[in-house]
Amino acid sequence: MKNSLRVLALVAVGLAILSTGGCSKLRARDQLNKGVQAYKNARYEEAIDHFQQAVSLDPALLNARLYLATAYAQQYIPGADTEDNNRMGQQAIDQYKAVLDSDKKNINSVKGIAYLYLQMKKFEDAKSYYRKATELDPNDPEPYYSVAVIDWTQSYQPRMEERAKLGLKPEEPLNPKDKNQKKVCDDLKAKNAGVIQDGIDNLNKALQLRPDYDDAMAYMNLMYRERADVTCDDAAARAADLKTADDWVDKTMATKKAKAEKQPGAQGITMDQNK
Repeated sequence: MKNSLRVLALVAVGLAILSTGGCSKLRARDQLNKGVQAYKNARYEEAIDHFQQAVSLDPALLNARLYLATAYAQQYIPGADTEDNNRMGQQAIDQYKAVLDSDKKNINSVKGIAYLYLQMKKFEDAKSYYRKATELDPNDPEPYYSVAVIDWTQSYQPRMEERAKLGLKPEEPLNPKDKNQKKVCDDLKAKNAGVIQDGIDNLNKALQLRPDYDDAMAYMNLMYRERADVTCDDAAARAADLKTADDWVDKTMATKKAKAEKQPGAQGITMDQNK
């Protein structure tokens, strides 16, 4: 008899635990739904509170973590170097990473982290996650493009800083006959040649996947101008790169024009002649 009572007691405790767990999951989903509604109405702080409660009630509810990360990211202001703002960005990254701990192939989290690192100017971290995105979805052209944008930024900024120190105008080529300018050219070429080629390779991949990707075409122009400027000791190669850059400008403009002509109303305003 005592054994039977003990078994019944254990069953009752087990049912109570299951009931509590089930109740928590239901409450978590309710908080998630409330958070989604608040988010859709741009009430981001309220949404964050609901998503936080959902995650607390059911840590395995990945959608709640994704929404919480997205809400944090929405509150992050790029370029505002304050403690609160930086914490908001890091909280978004932490939630995305928590999702990846359970679902390593969650590409939305990978892209979310990459984008935030890009906004924070943590370029190598951003490139690392954009490359992960290309591994998860090799047919998406946008991560390839994003890597190339970072490559261009990492090449362009130090180049312009060095040119400014020499007192050169933006379009004035480095002169290999000038000792100081040749040293700068050689240093930049050693530092940036690989980055520039990586950018060109990624843009080529993006354009293979999306032939009318005009933003990628525009950056292809910029990348070839980067390469031209650090090829100061080879006039023919520099001229060829500048010619290629100009060709990409033409392709970009032609593609933008073709897209515009396909838009509704592209034929212009039609006047009602009866009025």
